[in-house]
Amino acid sequence: MVTFDTNLWVRYLTNDDKAQARRALALLEQSEAVFLPKTVLLEVEWVLRAAYRIEAAVIHKSLLQILGLPMVTAESPGQIAAALDFYAQGFDFADALHLASSEASEAFYTFDEHFIRKGRDALPPVMAVPTR
Repeated sequence: MVTFDTNLWVRYLTNDDKAQARRALALLEQSEAVFLPKTVLLEVEWVLRAAYRIEAAVIHKSLLQILGLPMVTAESPGQIAAALDFYAQGFDFADALHLASSEASEAFYTFDEHFIRKGRDALPPVMAVPTR
């Protein structure tokens, strides 16, 4: 099993550097098993959003494309699936992944008002930090 850094996945998805994209694709095609850490997926989303200004719906499809590759095994696939569901509902992807990774918790506390509004009905529920 091998692991690809974020930049290989970004080249694979964007094809913005043709030579590197070809090399990334060739390596992917010759790899029998590729491990995908949650942190790499998180960074792929961030790079596509922040550096490439790609819309969330397109990023969502791109992440699903990576996860759908037969040689890819994701870290904590259930948590990633839940995070992608939250992301599709309009959550920030980092928040979605934090929340999905906290499945055993009774509550997820934050000061982030937007996250609180979005996650009030999530499991675990997103809650405001008590004022006292």
